[in-house]
Amino acid sequence: MDKRLAKRHKRQVSRERDRVKLSEADLRTPEQIKAAREASRPTGARGTDGGARNLAPSFRSSRAPGTGSAAKTDI
Repeated sequence: MDKRLAKRHKRQVSRERDRVKLSEADLRTPEQIKAAREASRPTGARGTDGGARNLAPSFRSSRAPGTGSAAKTDI
């Protein structure tokens, strides 16, 4: 039983090694890396941007109250 499990584990490990994707080296210069870090930093303090990050309205606020199907309207 232990031999069978050991073989199975060995097969699983070898398959996973084949699937592993190694990351590529970063070829940017230190100046480019610093510029990218500066660009990705938030511009202001937390909560002072007035909700500018959430530009899309939520699905609840986008629905107009009282809007129903045509079958429910009074004729």
